Amino acid sequence: MAGSKTDLPQNLIAQIRYLEDLFTVDTQKLKAISDHFVSELDKGLSVEGGSIPMNPTWVMAFPDGHETGTYLALDMGGTNLRVCEITLTDQKSEFDIIQSKYRMPEELKTTNNNEELWDYIADCLHQFVETHHGDCAKVDVLPLGFTFSYPATQNYIDEGILQRWTKGFDINGVEGKNVVPMLDAALAKRGVPIRVTALINDTTGTMIASAYTDTKMKIGCIFGTGCNAAYMEEVGQIPKLAQLNLPADTPMAINCEWGAFDNEHKVLPRTSYDVAIDRDSPRPGQQAFEKMIAGLYLGEIFRLVLVDLHDNEEVNIFKGQDIAILRKPYSLDSSFLSGVEEDPFENLQETYDTFAQKLNIVCTLPELELIRRLAELIGTRAARLSACGVAAICKKKNYKSCHVGADGSVFNKYPHFKARGAQALKEILDWPEKSNPKEEDPIEVLAAEDGSGVGAALIAALTLKRVKGGNLAGILHPEHFK
Repeated sequence: MAGSKTDLPQNLIAQIRYLEDLFTVDTQKLKAISDHFVSELDKGLSVEGGSIPMNPTWVMAFPDGHETGTYLALDMGGTNLRVCEITLTDQKSEFDIIQSKYRMPEELKTTNNNEELWDYIADCLHQFVETHHGDCAKVDVLPLGFTFSYPATQNYIDEGILQRWTKGFDINGVEGKNVVPMLDAALAKRGVPIRVTALINDTTGTMIASAYTDTKMKIGCIFGTGCNAAYMEEVGQIPKLAQLNLPADTPMAINCEWGAFDNEHKVLPRTSYDVAIDRDSPRPGQQAFEKMIAGLYLGEIFRLVLVDLHDNEEVNIFKGQDIAILRKPYSLDSSFLSGVEEDPFENLQETYDTFAQKLNIVCTLPELELIRRLAELIGTRAARLSACGVAAICKKKNYKSCHVGADGSVFNKYPHFKARGAQALKEILDWPEKSNPKEEDPIEVLAAEDGSGVGAALIAALTLKRVKGGNLAGILHPEHFK
């Protein structure tokens, strides 16, 4: 922290100490959270289920690096559609990629006619194929991996029943339905030589894409607007799949959907601010873990604390100023906190300027010191809690060393997130001190490969490979793979 606490008024020193107590998660608590996390992962795999869905994905192998062929990937995000063509080359773990982005028209996100959405996507795919392959009528059918990162139930790899729209979408006639036939019908109508081979979640794609180039990769994570993880489990450890009578050692990628961890509020150290965020959210009582660590909420936690400190007469930061802009819910995002933490100046000039320009608030230096410390505390808590999920999977699987592929805006852009998470993992898993500071940690969280593009294409390739080998588990329409 810039400056010294001795420069601060006593009421602000006391307030900083209070916030430190409130937001600091010590080693003992991290271990307790991780142990409870392991039991909740197990519960999610059971017949009864639990808060964490632990969805089987029907991805039943890691890539070996020798997959070949040309595959398409479609990533349907909140803002853009991304279409990729990935060629898996004869060189081990190497690929070529060409891609195009198409803007998702705002009016399609809330259309009453869902065919308009699928027709638009089919038009984009038609345009992509004609640009790169020529006349669609003369192109052989191309397999497509469809990254559909909305809450969906997958009983088959070529099926996804949409549970609910998120990311600003609210389109009639899709929730509760299988989205794959809707897209297939639009492609057939438009004459696009594409067949959806696999529907995937971006987290599973992240794990598979990362494992393609790194054989030590065992887990995929997303730490962004939301949070999630995927890992490979043996079918014998998944009681809810027992009726399939698959060999016990058959691998199955699990999409954890771990944002729902501790919805029962048994172990997470929630503050009154976390309680308020949950209470005022569209779905109170859900996504408890996500609401403490994901990018969507970090700025809001920060904002709620500042408003509270202004309204508290004993503290009364920003005294006599109009904080109307700051009072607006979700007016600050995680990039706002990043900026505060990255302010390089001793007098926190960049933070001063940001508050003046964006919030119309003029800060004193002691207030800036408090703001900086609060940002550090919220960012550090998020990183340390995120490590509990990684540690839980490693404990469950007894991984003593492995790589974890992580993607998402918080992991990639939030200052010190990776280092703080690594420190928490060290504490939870009792690693000894390193003799050489440059030595790699036993479990290393690394920037992931492109899960929604390369990962989707690889999963399409792996699915075709196993169908040709006679393994039809989790395949709804085997005739589509001929």
